[in-house]
Amino acid sequence: MNARRPTAIVADDEPILRSSLARMLADAWPELDIVAEARNGREAVTLFESHRPDICFLDVHMPGLTGVEAARKIGGGAHLVFVTAFDQYAVQAFEQRAIDYLVKPLDAARLAETVARLKERMSLAPGLRRGDISAETEALLQQIAERLGKKSGPPALRWIHATVGNTVRMIPVEDIAFLRSDEKYTLVAWRDDGRPAEGLIRTPLKELVEQLDGEIFLQVHRSVVVNRNVISHFVRLENETGQLHLRGREDVVPVSRSYLHLFKQM
Repeated sequence: MNARRPTAIVADDEPILRSSLARMLADAWPELDIVAEARNGREAVTLFESHRPDICFLDVHMPGLTGVEAARKIGGGAHLVFVTAFDQYAVQAFEQRAIDYLVKPLDAARLAETVARLKERMSLAPGLRRGDISAETEALLQQIAERLGKKSGPPALRWIHATVGNTVRMIPVEDIAFLRSDEKYTLVAWRDDGRPAEGLIRTPLKELVEQLDGEIFLQVHRSVVVNRNVISHFVRLENETGQLHLRGREDVVPVSRSYLHLFKQM
């Protein structure tokens, strides 16, 4: 019976660099299956959950979620390799701990070293399963996050143009109560002169999430993002889901099981 082929995902917001790494991996490790390629950090986490690869190659700078933030969400469920443009502080931090990294532009000899280390680690831990990352790895991720920040993310949204009937309204982002994915559109709910109002935009919710301030807007369902400042209270339901009640609105916002942990202390 043939041994299972190792699997990996490659995450980089630059298509050329993403494809280049995939090609170089095919040369350096023909047995490795690249099961998916991600365009940003959030997509990397989603693809990890879908494919459960053995290895994740994560670009440090990606929109939405950086590679560091994606690594935290992936946890100990895969061997991690960070890809970074040269940054002496980042490289020094990586070198101080047993974490693999690649520096752009990618070098075939350096990649071969990484592949050799991955093969050795996988032979020692063939049954790797999802779990918490080690304290040492968490310390590294925190260090890199503090040094590099989120420089490559898109600028935060300040206004949203939403269609209300035959009118296009300019809505300050801070006035938005919540956004909800609605088939081909995204519904925007806000207060207009103190009264609840709603409009539609064509931008998918997942693209908006990448541009919203994470300190203010909270994703509570795969189809709903809510402004923390308008939350009145949270109600936990018996089926391991919940509801958010909002100040000044009759809307009840659903909280799915995946996001229930966000309200444990509320």
